[in-house]
Amino acid sequence: MEHQIPHHDGRSAPPPANLPALIQAALDAHQAGRFDTAESLYREILALDPANSKALHYFGVLHYQRGQHAAAAALMSHALKHDRHDAACWSNRGLAAAALGHLDEATICYDQALQLQPDFADARNNFGVALQAQGALNEAVEQYRLAIASNPALVDAHLNLGAALGKLNRFAEALACYRNTLALDPNSAEAHFNSGNAHNAQREHEAAIASFERAIALRPDYAEAHVNLGSAIGKRGDYAGAEAHYRRAVALNPNPTNLVCLGGSLGAQGRLDEEETFYRDALARDPNYADAHQNLAWLLLKRGDYARGWAEFALRWRKSDYDALAVPGVAEWRGEPLEGRRLLVVGEQGFGDHFQFLRYARMLQERGATVDVCAREPLLGLVERMPGVHRAFSGKAEGEYDFWVPMMSVPSCVGTELSSIPTNLPYMFADTAKVEAWRERLNASSGGERKIGLVWAGSATFGNDRYRSMSLAHLHPLAGVKNVSWYALQKGPAHAQLARAPQPLREHDFIDELHDFEETGALIMNLDLVISVDTAVAHLAGALGKPVWLLLPANSDWRWLESRSDSPWYPGMRLFRQKVLGEWAELVGEVVSELERG
Repeated sequence: MEHQIPHHDGRSAPPPANLPALIQAALDAHQAGRFDTAESLYREILALDPANSKALHYFGVLHYQRGQHAAAAALMSHALKHDRHDAACWSNRGLAAAALGHLDEATICYDQALQLQPDFADARNNFGVALQAQGALNEAVEQYRLAIASNPALVDAHLNLGAALGKLNRFAEALACYRNTLALDPNSAEAHFNSGNAHNAQREHEAAIASFERAIALRPDYAEAHVNLGSAIGKRGDYAGAEAHYRRAVALNPNPTNLVCLGGSLGAQGRLDEEETFYRDALARDPNYADAHQNLAWLLLKRGDYARGWAEFALRWRKSDYDALAVPGVAEWRGEPLEGRRLLVVGEQGFGDHFQFLRYARMLQERGATVDVCAREPLLGLVERMPGVHRAFSGKAEGEYDFWVPMMSVPSCVGTELSSIPTNLPYMFADTAKVEAWRERLNASSGGERKIGLVWAGSATFGNDRYRSMSLAHLHPLAGVKNVSWYALQKGPAHAQLARAPQPLREHDFIDELHDFEETGALIMNLDLVISVDTAVAHLAGALGKPVWLLLPANSDWRWLESRSDSPWYPGMRLFRQKVLGEWAELVGEVVSELERG
């Protein structure tokens, strides 16, 4: 039989008559999750009709769903060459661009989709996601609201709107969005998780815990929810419970954050030998992970390994924290010669840290530097009188400097060991006139009794405050010690406990007049002893050279080392340590016995 040679006239052959059925079969298989079948059908369609925009588009979607984003983008771009009026394809092309990190391109694609179809809720939502990823939170909120206006049942838009509002610190509005999400989808683990974060930001810790627990009930492998639940439980002081959730998170995703959280929960339980492994593992995965360096530094310093501890501590910085302190245009001092140089010491962390580390000003001056200090406003009077300080100020760094240095980095720069801590006490001095004024008042109000100041609680925002602070009720036995006049130095909400204390503990309460550290320091200079939990007042008294008895929890801070009853930072300070975390009675009994011994 003679072969017929087809005649080509330069035009594309019409698509086969069965093409619509093939396309529908491909879409049905795709929607049913039978990706391999869908892929075979898309390939068959494109072999028959290479310009079929629908097959190109949804074959691209299939690649996107498989994580093959570059191939997805190429297929969708090809589809749009043949049909530039397909709003859904523009929106999905934006998703592929966003997945590739091309956020500007993504926003252009979403804008094209919305020009074609202004009420396209999915495109609005996706546009919001891209804007939010670029930090344009207010613009993202607008797009999410428009998406919801177009489709009030779009769960993702409610959820994303809540997340954007949360980033804007509008937590009450965010919670309302999550309630709307859950009304549409009661099984949204993400909505419960995000609600937990919003509650946590508002310090509604029990509500946060309940939300995280519900998220985990809905999705047991939700690693982020396990971590955040662990942290919320840890704030209640249940470090063993926190450990259990952190272990689950590490099993699901052993990333540096989860590893450091687990290590921290072990350290909070006093299991120091166990925690180090997790910090080392975190750093093996990310050598620049600041939280791992900081926690490892604290562990090494607590063990007295100052050489390695300060080296780790120098790597503690998150970029945002460092940038907030850094002085633009001035080099950070890392131990260079200081003769004839101007050095700015920049305060960091809490008041107690300031009091402890300002001792280095005199050493830096002795090395030849002119030392200025940028410190928190309430400390300036005390700092200005310190030996070695040329000038003290708060706020933005001013003046010309050769170097600047974070206050707590100085020990690393000068090579501090346990044996070389500067202990020339006092290195802080109260205002002479204020000291004299308090002397007259105290002499008039007490006889020859010992005058002892008392502090039983620190700031509630401190991570370990549940165990660092105590109730004044634990100290009621002190009221029975004879020949002591007690002076309450307690500030903040815990001061209210004084109203229910025995009369001897309430007898001298000048809290309304202790409006700053200057007044507190002047009063302390007229006392014989300060008994305190681990707070800034204890550091202040130590820096003033006054005797201090420090009451420490079993999981005490790094600076108090392990087991010791003395401190190399404050000669004359005496440390009383809990034997069991949370149990103060035995420790208070030791304090009473020592006071009675005289």
